[in-house]
Amino acid sequence: MKPTVKVLLVAVAAGVLGAAAGLWFNGPGPLLRSELGQRALHEVLEASAPAPPAGVPVAERGGLVPSFSLPDLAGRNVSVPAAWSGRPVLVNLWASWCGPCIREMPELDRFATRQGATGVQVIGIALDEREAVLRFLESTPVGYPILLDTPGPGDAGVRLGNPSGVLPYTALIDARGRLVKEKIGPFEAGEVEAWLD
Repeated sequence: MKPTVKVLLVAVAAGVLGAAAGLWFNGPGPLLRSELGQRALHEVLEASAPAPPAGVPVAERGGLVPSFSLPDLAGRNVSVPAAWSGRPVLVNLWASWCGPCIREMPELDRFATRQGATGVQVIGIALDEREAVLRFLESTPVGYPILLDTPGPGDAGVRLGNPSGVLPYTALIDARGRLVKEKIGPFEAGEVEAWLD
């Protein structure tokens, strides 16, 4: 490769990393909320993330989401996304200690309520301890299902295409079980519907 091409590639990579870091540390702006910005941020974070453990399947945009099971708050195992086969599923990964996660939950709950029994199914996956989740939900209840997982290199976020483990993280799975969209960071008021379009 010619030296000028190498310099150009390094400059472009540095620019993308700088823009992503600026967006990350200075709060979400219009670029970060755009599909292009989200894809760029995802690429940057994925490039620096550790490899998932051997045998942990990771969903890729456009591909089928490998099924996995997690307990709900009552301890019953639920298969994701198979439990909602035939419906689009919006999976939101969060934790009770994550400020941006907490701020977006009322918006996700409003969206879920408007979907009814046939629209997009919202589910939350808490990467947290059960007791902390139950305490949190006493003060901030939501009407959509909450599942539990332990944070780590093979958790549900990694399986859903978020190997960097950034929270909140949202994945949209279509009615056929394919990962069609990913969002790093919280939803602002009224943003869920726009994101789905």
